[in-house]
Amino acid sequence: MWKFFNAFNQHIAWLLFALYCAISFLFIKLENEDTLSKVRTGGIELSAFVTDKLLSYSYLLNLKQENDRLMQVNTNLLARVVNLETAVTDEMNSRKIVADTTLNASNFIMARVVSRRFSDRENMLLIDAGWKKGVKKDMTVLTPQGLVGRVTTVSENYARVMPVIHTDFKVCVVSAKSGSIGVLSWNGGREFVAQMEQVPISSSLKPYEEIVTSDFSTFSARGIPVGRVVRITPDKLFYTVDVRLAVDFSSLSQVLVAPLKTEPEKAIMTSDTATEKPLP
Repeated sequence: MWKFFNAFNQHIAWLLFALYCAISFLFIKLENEDTLSKVRTGGIELSAFVTDKLLSYSYLLNLKQENDRLMQVNTNLLARVVNLETAVTDEMNSRKIVADTTLNASNFIMARVVSRRFSDRENMLLIDAGWKKGVKKDMTVLTPQGLVGRVTTVSENYARVMPVIHTDFKVCVVSAKSGSIGVLSWNGGREFVAQMEQVPISSSLKPYEEIVTSDFSTFSARGIPVGRVVRITPDKLFYTVDVRLAVDFSSLSQVLVAPLKTEPEKAIMTSDTATEKPLP
């Protein structure tokens, strides 16, 4: 190692001379216009490359912000479209009910079904009309297709409806053709089939006859469609009758609330405590 340093010290002058010569040749070479042009071109390309990359990163950042802004705009537009489509659908359903010639909807209260409780035994509907619009307990709820149910609870802006497809619901019905009388109820299970009970075995009821509400009902007006007979099974004293309901509860959205049926004298006379008054 010491020999190497001694040799380096002895020839340092020659080494410096060689270094100076190399630097001189480099400067002479750089004076060539082609070389300088290449160096300048390379510098410009490097600067352009760096600038392009910086602009790309800035563009990406701005693009993300722009995408977020456009997403918010699209969300607002979607909300408006959904609201408009809902309003149009509600308006079309309301006009369809009003235009139906089978009902005089002038005295009825129109409402929307805003909630439903699903069950195989105790379905329940909530409509957006309460006592502020004149809805009262025991009012009949229906559509142009048929009977929906009966109002059970009323608040200021909403009412709860017990539909036909509830195990506690019962209504007196009659065949529009044969005049066979019975009581309609629902035993659970399928929401499009109810049962007509207390139909005497002597009845002339036939399949496909239309069933409507009878004058015996304490809450419903007579003549409201309920459904059609799909099956009749004889028993000892009564028929077991299956009725396919007229209302499709799976797609129910708009309903009508009929004026309250007030027949106090009839209610008294049909009760067990009714007594006969002497003639004047």
